Amino acid sequence: MSDKYVIGIDFGTDSVRAVVVNAQNGKIASTDVSYYSRWKEGKYCIPLASQFRQHPLDYLESMTTVLKNALNEAGDEIRKSVVGISVDTTGSTPVAVDQNGTPLALTEGFEENPNAMFILWKDHTGNKEAEEINELAGKSAVDFTKYEGGIYSSEWFWAKILRTLRVDKKVREKAFSWVEHCDWISAELTGLTDPLKMKRSRCAAGHKAMWHEDFEGLPSEEFLTGLDPLLSGLRDRLFSVTYTSDEPMGTISKQWAAKLGLNENVVIGVGAFDAHMGGVGAEIEPYSFVRVMGTSTCDMLVVPNDEMKGKLIPGICGQVDGSILPGMLGMEAGQSAYGDVYAWFTRVILEPVAELLGEEQAQNLRENLIPFLANEASELPLSENDPIALDWFNGRRTPDANHTLKGAIAGMNLGTTAPMIFKALVEATAFGSKAIVDRFLEQEVPIKQVIAIGGVAQKSSFVMQTLCDVLNMPIKIAASDQTCALGAAMCAATASGLFETIEDAQKTMGAGFDKEYHPDSEKHEIYLKLYRKYHDLGGFIEKEM
Repeated sequence: MSDKYVIGIDFGTDSVRAVVVNAQNGKIASTDVSYYSRWKEGKYCIPLASQFRQHPLDYLESMTTVLKNALNEAGDEIRKSVVGISVDTTGSTPVAVDQNGTPLALTEGFEENPNAMFILWKDHTGNKEAEEINELAGKSAVDFTKYEGGIYSSEWFWAKILRTLRVDKKVREKAFSWVEHCDWISAELTGLTDPLKMKRSRCAAGHKAMWHEDFEGLPSEEFLTGLDPLLSGLRDRLFSVTYTSDEPMGTISKQWAAKLGLNENVVIGVGAFDAHMGGVGAEIEPYSFVRVMGTSTCDMLVVPNDEMKGKLIPGICGQVDGSILPGMLGMEAGQSAYGDVYAWFTRVILEPVAELLGEEQAQNLRENLIPFLANEASELPLSENDPIALDWFNGRRTPDANHTLKGAIAGMNLGTTAPMIFKALVEATAFGSKAIVDRFLEQEVPIKQVIAIGGVAQKSSFVMQTLCDVLNMPIKIAASDQTCALGAAMCAATASGLFETIEDAQKTMGAGFDKEYHPDSEKHEIYLKLYRKYHDLGGFIEKEM
């Protein structure tokens, strides 16, 4: 049998990347990355107000670039052998669409309106709306948040929609429906963008939109209109059925096939969120704890359905049948800031330097500052009297979502240095990770191994060793530097019929692991004392500030 190729497309926060993969052996034929031009300029975002929006043209233009470049690099023979494409995206990242399924920002009069664009996962402008959802769910006959960890987040679907409908009359009048990025971009590739007909991702709907079979789909009309009459009728313009990522969305449209030089029978798979497909790419299996470590973290765990026995895990980002591997319960947790915390500290140090010395000289410092601080911090002694920080610089995702919370640093004096502060920030992100692990263990969900993927996992041995020592668990590092895109490729291979199950695709296409960290038991004992201080500081900040 001649080799068949599939493409995985991974839409991240800053860029999109594509990999062309041989489905027979998992070898990468080519890859390419493109950064979103408007996002890079900071357009449509107001960080101080936690507003983060992305223009659909950034997605379309960057996707076109990476697909053309990757296919050109792979060559014509491989191009002719491509049989499937699947995408993963950030989420929840919804957009208002018209009756054709076109994002409003691509229609006349809305081109520069941030409310007509994709509302990025880390946009927290809907904090008030999330609180209202939680309040109503808590006193309703049916708690529609119970499969979402019992706490709804401003990072998710309904909070963002309600906030937008309340603040923008023009969008409210024009919006026919709302679509997650992973659903829209997959439908766009098929040309079938009708919001009433497109297949919606089980992953996105279950984890972020309160969809569940027990509810016969989305929350009831009574609940939604009780939340706000502005939501009246929207449920009927959304969806009731969802699909897992081993299923096809459709086949590529003639327009996209011609643009990319692909056969018109290429299958487009149902999309999902980046972390969930990252779990697939990391060869997740029952009770593996997969950490997708980048600007934020997402933590993936799969458990056979019959072993959960109706158990609900409080304070996580949902538990959804088939969201990662069909036939298994997928559970998600994570931190709203991880690498972003280190990036913040870099800006604090270097922005005044850039103004004084000029951007050209500052750029070299920017590229080398974090490695320098990590090296200096790794040489510092560890004691229970070290400064303590909280990792809530972008709120707290899990356990127990609260995006009104802020970060903090305590225990400093006039002798505290930049490496000491950096060390405290790295430890804070590790303590936040431990709080998540502890929640699963407290709920009698075992963790048999920890796997890390993403930029932080690949680049920083200091961060990973600190995390390893805090958790007191070995950590495997996935060998692929494009694990999310590789997971998408595995899903594409399954959706196009090359494999019967995603697990079969994992066995054939997996890249394995290239490094493993082992904990230092002596350091772990000290970290347990610092972790208690982290909890005490967190309790004070949450209660008093």
